[in-house]
Amino acid sequence: MGKIRIENCEIEGLRVIVPEVFGDERGYFMETYRYDQFFEAGIRDTFVQDNQSSSTRGVLRGMHYQIQYPQSKLVRVLKGRVFDVAVDLRAGSRTFGKWFGVELSSENKKMFYIPKGFAHGFLVLSDTAEFAYKCDDFYHPGDDGGLRFNDPMLGIEWPREVRIDELNVNERDRNWPSFAEFSQRGSISGK
Repeated sequence: MGKIRIENCEIEGLRVIVPEVFGDERGYFMETYRYDQFFEAGIRDTFVQDNQSSSTRGVLRGMHYQIQYPQSKLVRVLKGRVFDVAVDLRAGSRTFGKWFGVELSSENKKMFYIPKGFAHGFLVLSDTAEFAYKCDDFYHPGDDGGLRFNDPMLGIEWPREVRIDELNVNERDRNWPSFAEFSQRGSISGK
């Protein structure tokens, strides 16, 4: 059927995925996942859990990772727009501590592949957004880790179209350690 275009990013391992969309007056059709095409592009995860969330404008979720059970994720937006970010936390990586962001929306239909060893978060840019993602390991309660989303050392450039007074960040995400504190403890594995 359709060909899925898989683009490399500036940080090794991250991929932006652009599906071919077939549309007419009735609507559209697209393949969102093809094991053979992903495998050919070096994405060889077996996804075992699908998650979906709904959030309103200004909600910022992140920057999350799993400590002992790191997860690869394939994320996309079903409705609305988000700015999605991954931070490289892999031991020995030449881009350790660097971030990459991409806008995902129901309009552009892009997806973002984030391998093990990255912190992940997103900011909702539209009135509401429905966010879906596949994970290659199950969620393990109590294995959560995170970094402060606004840490100046990371320097994530969140879109300015959401004003600082519009940000809706829960208490846990406001109080994650800084990148410097994380770095003193080490890194997470990309196993």
